[in-house]
Amino acid sequence: MATIRLGDKAPDFTADSSMGTINLYDYLGDKWGILFSHPADFTPVCTTELGTAAKFKEEFDKRNVKMLALSVDGAASHAKWIKDINEVQNTTVNFPIIADEDKKVSRLYDMIHPNADDNLTVRSVFIIAPDKTVKLMLTYPASTGRNFYELLRVVDSLQLTAYHKVATPANWENGQDVVVSPSISTDDAKEMFKKGVTEIKPYLRMTPDPVS
Repeated sequence: MATIRLGDKAPDFTADSSMGTINLYDYLGDKWGILFSHPADFTPVCTTELGTAAKFKEEFDKRNVKMLALSVDGAASHAKWIKDINEVQNTTVNFPIIADEDKKVSRLYDMIHPNADDNLTVRSVFIIAPDKTVKLMLTYPASTGRNFYELLRVVDSLQLTAYHKVATPANWENGQDVVVSPSISTDDAKEMFKKGVTEIKPYLRMTPDPVS
């Protein structure tokens, strides 16, 4: 089982899902992707997460991000669970949940951590760029639900920094000032960023969000 690192190609796979057979690369096409795993069907935290994810789908759609969940149970179980999720979370699950009964995808993405649980996946998150490289990995324990506001914030940062020579500072939110890339001189930065550059230290220069 290979370790996935940032910048690696996301392993492709074909698997059954709540919406039929899914091939990862075909499903993503030329869009960004977010793949997140759940320990098992009919579990309480996962029920809240998938309901929340469904409510956030419109925001991910705006950002050209396709959503894909995974659980180690089968598609028939997923279908029954989705009815519960829709009922208790007052939503409609509107993205596929991979059925990973043989744990093929879980092992491919190193989602099973034996010291936590031999059989269930941890709460893994992978954000995948249009070139199919892995841009972000997060791992939560089974007991801690994810913050989908943070996942949107990370997508905003990844997309901004992928196309502009900037980085985002601590607690940054979309539209706030950003950090000029250290690889650019201050003089070049002033030419590049017409909204202005503030030099706090030679290595710390700020500029308004270039796309806001």
